[in-house]
Amino acid sequence: MLQDDPVAKVEQILGYTFNDPQLMRLALMHASVVDDRIESNERLEFLGDAVLGLITCQRIYELFPNLLEGEMTKIKSVTVSRKTCAKIARQLGLEDLIMLGKGIRGRGGALPHSLAAAALESTIAAVYLDSGLDAVCRWLVPLLDESILRAHSSGHQQNFKSVLQQYAQRQFQTTPEYILIEQKGPDHAKTFRVAVRVGGTTYDPGEGNSKKQAEQRAALLALRALHIVEQHESGIVRFIDHNQPNGSTAPEDQAPAADDRSPSRQAPEG
Repeated sequence: MLQDDPVAKVEQILGYTFNDPQLMRLALMHASVVDDRIESNERLEFLGDAVLGLITCQRIYELFPNLLEGEMTKIKSVTVSRKTCAKIARQLGLEDLIMLGKGIRGRGGALPHSLAAAALESTIAAVYLDSGLDAVCRWLVPLLDESILRAHSSGHQQNFKSVLQQYAQRQFQTTPEYILIEQKGPDHAKTFRVAVRVGGTTYDPGEGNSKKQAEQRAALLALRALHIVEQHESGIVRFIDHNQPNGSTAPEDQAPAADDRSPSRQAPEG
């Protein structure tokens, strides 16, 4: 019966049928229910962690062809974190199927992040050993892509300075120069206006309650003027440069907002 067979439940969840169901049974076996830890899912967890890392790195590489190594590493760190893996495991329902000793589940049957994440990693390894990488990718990639895009949107895309720096290095072999135009107001409520110069051109200044915020807004205005991004009335920022992945967006509440007016590029300085 499906309701009595955890392997059959996993097969239904993943849309995958095991050639060797014992692999999945082992993937659900926590060390607390075996006499010898070698009989638990810990070895599968070790392998699954590596497979997860490989697939994640490949997807980041494919989705964001213009990201530098440091930015890719940040996105990977978020995507393969215990918190994210535990969320995916719970989304799939794996944490309800893992076999545990008494007293390990918390109130309401919830598992610590580490155990829920281990269930995902051991499941990845079980499918990988059973049928290879493609079989894992078929069910894991859609879930990973969601996490990867969320990590990119909440991290990289709000760092418009980083995007502008990559553009400047690629186009002009130089870095943007941020110029403090004005600072006013009392110490507890200062306002800063900063302009950015790229490739001999100075763009409209951005304004913020800190130099960092003003620089981010100045970078966004420059990116808009360079037609690398567009900002919709809703505040959504979308990359329009042909080298950027289509459909990459950052909500305004996650990214520094630009002035309402359309940015204009000033005349190149002599």
